[in-house]
Amino acid sequence: MADNVKPKVRVPKTAAAGEAITLKTLISHPMESGQRKDDAGNLIPRSIINRFTCEFNGQSVIDVSMEPAISTNPYFEFEATVPEAGTFTFTWYDDDGSVYTESQDIAIG
Repeated sequence: MADNVKPKVRVPKTAAAGEAITLKTLISHPMESGQRKDDAGNLIPRSIINRFTCEFNGQSVIDVSMEPAISTNPYFEFEATVPEAGTFTFTWYDDDGSVYTESQDIAIG
């Protein structure tokens, strides 16, 4: 697991039941395609976040497969409907087997 990989999420603290809210995520990651060379001319190994998921109370909200063409520090913004109070769980899967997870609660108010 790379020390410099930092996920960030933005979820409203409250929403009305049934309201569509906007979720924002950003993960600091170099997203190395495996096609660039270092100063010595050696290929830099591929290292990308290859999948991103979001769940709400265990139910899938979004599931994205990513390819090497995704830019550094992948950012996602999407909407989700909030049927009840609960927890959003965001998960990023790295080529090296690392998994990064952030969770954030939302209340009905």
